[in-house]
Amino acid sequence: MGAVGTSARRRGVPWLVLGLWIVALVAVSPFASKLADVQRDRAVDYLPASADSTQVAKIQERLPGGEATEMVVVYHRDAGLTSADKAAAAAQIQRIAGEHRLTGEPQGVPSRDGTTLMYPIASTEPGTDEEARDLLVNDVRDVAQGTDGLSVEVGGAGALATDASEVYNSLDGPLLYTTAAVVALLLIIIYRSPFLWLVPLAVAGLADYLSMGVAYGLNQGFGTSVSGQSSGIMTILVFGAGTDYALLLVSRYREELRRIERPYDAMVAALKGCGPAVLASSGTVAAGLLCLLAADLNSSRGMGPLGTVGVLCALVAMLTLLPAVLVLLGRRVFWPLVPRLGSTPKARRSLFTAMGSSAGRRPLTVLAGGAVLLGALALGTLGLPGNLKQEDSFTSKPDAVAAMETLAEAYPERGTQPISVITPEDRAEATLASIRDTRGVDSAQEGRTGDGWTEISVLATAAPQSAGETATIEALRDRLDGSYVGGASAEQLDLKDTNARDRLVVVPIVLLSVLLILVVLLRSLVAPLILVAAVVAVWAAALGIGGLVFEPLFGFEGTDPGLGLLSFVFLVALGVDYGIFLMHRMREECLNGAEPASAALTALRTTGGVIASAGLVLAATFAVLTNMPLVQLVELGFVIAVGVLLDTFLVRTYLVTSASVALGRKVWWPGPLFRRPVPPVPPKEPERVAVSAN
Repeated sequence: MGAVGTSARRRGVPWLVLGLWIVALVAVSPFASKLADVQRDRAVDYLPASADSTQVAKIQERLPGGEATEMVVVYHRDAGLTSADKAAAAAQIQRIAGEHRLTGEPQGVPSRDGTTLMYPIASTEPGTDEEARDLLVNDVRDVAQGTDGLSVEVGGAGALATDASEVYNSLDGPLLYTTAAVVALLLIIIYRSPFLWLVPLAVAGLADYLSMGVAYGLNQGFGTSVSGQSSGIMTILVFGAGTDYALLLVSRYREELRRIERPYDAMVAALKGCGPAVLASSGTVAAGLLCLLAADLNSSRGMGPLGTVGVLCALVAMLTLLPAVLVLLGRRVFWPLVPRLGSTPKARRSLFTAMGSSAGRRPLTVLAGGAVLLGALALGTLGLPGNLKQEDSFTSKPDAVAAMETLAEAYPERGTQPISVITPEDRAEATLASIRDTRGVDSAQEGRTGDGWTEISVLATAAPQSAGETATIEALRDRLDGSYVGGASAEQLDLKDTNARDRLVVVPIVLLSVLLILVVLLRSLVAPLILVAAVVAVWAAALGIGGLVFEPLFGFEGTDPGLGLLSFVFLVALGVDYGIFLMHRMREECLNGAEPASAALTALRTTGGVIASAGLVLAATFAVLTNMPLVQLVELGFVIAVGVLLDTFLVRTYLVTSASVALGRKVWWPGPLFRRPVPPVPPKEPERVAVSAN
């Protein structure tokens, strides 16, 4: 009777897990589809609440008409504008003014060389509604048309925001499909099976859907900000981290099927064997990402919870749904390489055995050589281009950027992008006079008044986002006590300053958090310090490689201010993830009586294939971002992908292994393994023939 009950349980548990997942997916379905509705990608949504430019945007919402959408309609003819051109431009602007509620009467500003005429216009019609803003900008573009050599471009902050919004809205589908395709291709190569690759890929897709519903719940319940960047990174993490966990589990499950008859029992053994390492590694990644909550930048702070949701949803799916599906499908899912009971896998020469042998023979030489190489690569950070400007944020030039370039060439003597100043209403005249006396100001004009505040539009003598305009903004902020200075250029300045502050705050918190978790997991101080030092070196080297290629090879004119912080958090968290896989197996070997040097080589030989496969998948998923049309995503994806590859094939295989061999038992100081007596008979050197990790 007991045997019958046990057999029934074996058959029933996988079906129960599958049923619970169906219920969970049905429950989150109404919310997952709404995530795109709460996604916000305005510049102000990325800024901290304390920034001057954020205060300006909030107060502008309370002025008569609400927040204004600013645009510049640019008419240009290389040979010089004709009378007919100017008449057509005036007629088009009048039509725009008649169809939309503009603030003030549009006035044309001709360039000195007579080739260009710009009409700055603004409308409060859309308010803070991004869809309404996009409709307004596109309506203006439909009306403002050129003919017979007359070019017309619509630029300004509103047009640039619309172009950016269209790019972000177009990311979801291509990002998901490209990521899924890349993971599918790699899984087919790794598993060499026409069926097995479908299982972890499908489970990862369901985990991504679950994460979307949970992310929407965080937004509604706690106000967590959702941007196109953070939701895209969440999808990358679900597929990348989820596939890594699947590789580890499937590898161990295949191994257990060769010695255990029933798939259910083999899966239980596999979960017991690799479950602790997967739980520990995912917990470390989640803890590292949650450190972003200490960031002042809204976009970075929102990415922490969303990234954590992605990792945890992937973890739950790979430790519950994936095992259930694999058990229900049985051994045949591995066809044609079915692991038969009692069979011995085909032995073949292992690359990681050779790597371990070279690290074991001359550990100090390998360690020193690797450190010098990483240090040399890190020097490439000196070649990183300056901060990325708005007009350089796209890999292909949209209409708003073309307009900005035309304005910069036609009006070199003046600014073409307004600086917005918000001042108390009773001090408006004094503030206006002070602004006009400020060095670098070309003109200033009083605008709307309401709710105790007055809006003043300022034009600098320098080009937008130039050093001269930055100096003007800083001078205005120094002179105007009680007033706020904002606008598109001020927002970019606040983004740079806030990212610099966040690096100083978040980086130490990440390092300390990860180090403490590793100390608890590994019961050692030296081993965690080795892992943390290794991932920091990887981050510096990957960023240095970026500095060597971003401008010369990719043609990027700048670096996103948030690249350093975000790449650091992801590379440290994900790099330590692989370190845990290696060190966990090393510790297991030591507990079984192996001498530390031998344990390090055995751990590399047995886990190297899985770690390499996982590293390739994770690097490939982040590399998908390099195909996106936004420079900041390309830069982030490149640095993380390169860092993961460096970590997988250099640091994890050579440097961590050689450091462990060189230190011997000291690597576990001051834990119990350090104090454990050395076994009287050392184990034999690992054979140079190893089993494939797959």
